[in-house]
Amino acid sequence: MLSDRSEVDGTPSRDITYSVVIPVYGNEATLGAVISRLSEVAVRLDGPMEAVFVVDGSPDGSLLLLRRLLPEASIASQIVVHSRNFGSFPAIRTGLAAARGAYIGVMAADLQEPPELMESFFDQLRTGEVDVTVGRREARADPAMSSVASRTFWWLYRRTINPSIPAGGVDVFGCTRRVATELLKLDESHSSLVGLLFWVGFRRVEVPYSRLERTTGKSGWTLRKRVRYLLDSVFSFTDIPISLLSTVGLVGGLLTTIASIVVFVGWATGRIVDPGYTPLMLVLLFSTFTLLSGLGIVGSYVWRTFENTKGRPVSIPLTIEVHDGVG
Repeated sequence: MLSDRSEVDGTPSRDITYSVVIPVYGNEATLGAVISRLSEVAVRLDGPMEAVFVVDGSPDGSLLLLRRLLPEASIASQIVVHSRNFGSFPAIRTGLAAARGAYIGVMAADLQEPPELMESFFDQLRTGEVDVTVGRREARADPAMSSVASRTFWWLYRRTINPSIPAGGVDVFGCTRRVATELLKLDESHSSLVGLLFWVGFRRVEVPYSRLERTTGKSGWTLRKRVRYLLDSVFSFTDIPISLLSTVGLVGGLLTTIASIVVFVGWATGRIVDPGYTPLMLVLLFSTFTLLSGLGIVGSYVWRTFENTKGRPVSIPLTIEVHDGVG
């Protein structure tokens, strides 16, 4: 039965072993199949499973459909309703907070990532040998333009943010309760959930799968959202902009020095005869790259201040072992 909880508290339940978090936005056409296939997955698991649907301001009839289907479904479920559309990653965070299982999987509602992948994730997590499972796309049935855009995005992400992320990116993952708790402690807006998932560390394994063709609707992962997400990731996890600014200032300063020597020699040897040309060039060259160097230095201090405001822990200890010895 669906519980009408007024707060999302993420209280662990002894009755739930596995939770699957599904953000919902414009997925009315696929929700019936999602529930059906998750019900089949739940039967094969060795413990109770729940589905946590986070309706992220969906403009279609997804919420009404879930309220009609879930009370009759064979799996436990929750419906969490956002006050408006906040985006997929905030919806996942809401779902992680609401999930009651010891092991949590995250998947989309468009069925491009097969729900059966959750079973593979949970099998890996239940061994106790890994804490995070991520889907690694080995094949994809997306349209050519969408495929190229996605590959380009994740190539840039790997080059600028984290090279450990699978080449095809991360659209689906699973984790233990401990990992979910650590992720939720990092209460950062305008950040990258995927980046945070890899930042917290823990033991991680990749599970290969083939991304299926979208049968209904179209992806909301537009170019504008990709660019914004990439910029959020850059500013949240790297100092590349500051480093580039400092590098330009340093290289420019060296080139300015060389150019200044050339200009001065030209003036001294009489090759430059225009009045005021030499001092004007020297002032322009030195002032331009001195400003860039200064901005790079100031930016480095601002970056460190920004890092401290995030409130990320310096480290996340897994266990503490104390041995008193035999003496």
